Amino acid sequence: MNLAAQACVACRADSPAVSPAERERLLQAIPRWQVGERAGVAALTRTYVFDGFAAALAFTNAVGALSEAAAHHPQLLTEWGRVTVAWWTHAIGGLHRNDFILAARCDEAFGG
Repeated sequence: MNLAAQACVACRADSPAVSPAERERLLQAIPRWQVGERAGVAALTRTYVFDGFAAALAFTNAVGALSEAAAHHPQLLTEWGRVTVAWWTHAIGGLHRNDFILAARCDEAFGG
């Protein structure tokens, strides 16, 4: 399954969150991501490691560009040598398929 190539869909407050079974299936396509919580809401999280701040900042900007293109925005923490990305869908207070698609696009931007 190539999640990064899939299209995001407009998400509204009544859009369904992924089911637990679908979540597990989608996580298989992005094995370095973990499901955790952000303020009591399920979120996908991954930390990427770089050789310095400039590379981390360049990746942050790349994630910013892909999130703008999809009109869906993550939480980003940029530090020296690392960037932590967290995806969840605010409109539904949880995880939507779009979050998994954009997580896969982050992996692509990182180079795998």
